[in-house]
Amino acid sequence: MSFQQTAPMLSNQYLDDRVLRSYLRRVLPPPTLAAIEGDLTELGEFASSAWTQARARERCEPKLTHWNAWGERIDRIELTPAWLAAQPLAASHGLVAAGHETTHGASARVHQFAMVYLFHCASEFFTCPLAMTDGAATALKASGNRRLIERALPHWLSRDPQQFWISGQWMTENAGGSDVAGTETTAREENGRWRLYGRKWFTSAINANTALALARPAGAAPGSDSLALFYLEPQKPDGRWRNIAIDRLKDKLGTRELPTAEIHLDGAPAELVGEAKHGVRQIAPMLNITRTWNAIGALATMRRGIALARDYSNRRIVFGRPLSEQPLYQDALAGMQAEFEAAFHLTFYVTELLGRAQSGQTDEAQQNLLRLLTPLVKLWTGKLATAIASEACECFGGMGYLEDTGIPQLLRDAQVWSIWEGTSNVQALDFLRAFRGTGGLQPLLSAQRTILSQVQAGELESCARAAREAATKITEWLQKATTGEREHIEAGAREVAIGLARTFALSLLARHAEWALRAENDPRPAAAARRFAEHGLLRLKTNGLGDAQMLASDSY
Repeated sequence: MSFQQTAPMLSNQYLDDRVLRSYLRRVLPPPTLAAIEGDLTELGEFASSAWTQARARERCEPKLTHWNAWGERIDRIELTPAWLAAQPLAASHGLVAAGHETTHGASARVHQFAMVYLFHCASEFFTCPLAMTDGAATALKASGNRRLIERALPHWLSRDPQQFWISGQWMTENAGGSDVAGTETTAREENGRWRLYGRKWFTSAINANTALALARPAGAAPGSDSLALFYLEPQKPDGRWRNIAIDRLKDKLGTRELPTAEIHLDGAPAELVGEAKHGVRQIAPMLNITRTWNAIGALATMRRGIALARDYSNRRIVFGRPLSEQPLYQDALAGMQAEFEAAFHLTFYVTELLGRAQSGQTDEAQQNLLRLLTPLVKLWTGKLATAIASEACECFGGMGYLEDTGIPQLLRDAQVWSIWEGTSNVQALDFLRAFRGTGGLQPLLSAQRTILSQVQAGELESCARAAREAATKITEWLQKATTGEREHIEAGAREVAIGLARTFALSLLARHAEWALRAENDPRPAAAARRFAEHGLLRLKTNGLGDAQMLASDSY
């Protein structure tokens, strides 16, 4: 019989995750960890079994049926089996609720996002509507609208699958994505009720029970400040749409199981969340939430690619021995692992800050630190997920290029992380706004000094030194840039943002490595920190803006 290669397998993705389990042992009180480990183990097993089940069935995508047999417009959406299974599981484990409950105090967000991290890849992007629901709940709480809070929050935060609702986020239109000033959807007050008219170009999870939408009240001035935020329940209890037509489902590079639609609003009933203006300000509380979900999803993508490549390396025999024993393959895996571990500690540090801020345990400096770090972590993890997913595909050779192995889907899906919730350039510019609004880098530099003061092991000295030197170089670059033209600092904003993210991530990884050496006698985090530092932290632009302008306009 001819040779047949064994496919990669996944074991329980919580029990098999050294990085997550070590981190949780460090940051959570033992009673808290004991209380949540059952959920984490169950979700780790779900992640493993979902991978196996997905390989055993033909892939399918959502289906839109416009008309029934009698010519009636119904716009019915059929979801994938994974999506049908995901909603009750998400509710029962409290993947939204856990972030808002007070059971675990300031650790609530760490608990929540540890579950999301395990759940994401198995859910076929059901985490998208969960992120929007979490963001909507946060925005509605901040609005103080008691009627809508009492109406929606019990459903959004329910652990009962029969009562749990998800929310959409209808912001994007033909004229712009992040630039919402071009919003053309109008809101008219008719017979004492607001109704929305217009077109929304990207509406992810169009099956959602509720949605938040931006619209311009009739007669309001141009610009983003006159937009208002509205709450909708798009469908009637019998499933019919409330003056909404689904034009088509988007044909996307990835996230194909997620039903994303183009829609027309023709008098869809809606309710004002706040006053009939300043809608963009009202959605601002969502950003820390949804961008953190984005970073967690990117982390989950990295972890999945590495886990599959590592398992495959033990099964694949080349040149007389397993790939896992080949020095060059070991080196490739080590590089991926080091980058992932640094990104992991930065992302979960942001979840810690978010939980403390939500429970009222942060001072102004920590709130400013969260404001600085959120766009940084979203930007860097989004770019890194694509790079690691690409490397993971290559780890499988030709098999990594075959759709039915499931490996290429990781790469196609990974590309969304640098686009959702604002592209890399949008995040870099938002970091600059935070930099100017919080009085510079002092909150970040102070936090880094405190973190690095805990790194004493000799084998980590080079890591701490690299982090300090990189922070100094970035500070000097920003000081020089802020004295020059605004365009110069904006042109270098992406590299500065990524450099800061990598610098702070190294500091956090080194701190955890110090703890792991002492508390767990585990040298692997220290090895990851050294390897990550060797990869380099900075790539700052030193030449003028002229070169960029000349190359960007390159033409005959």
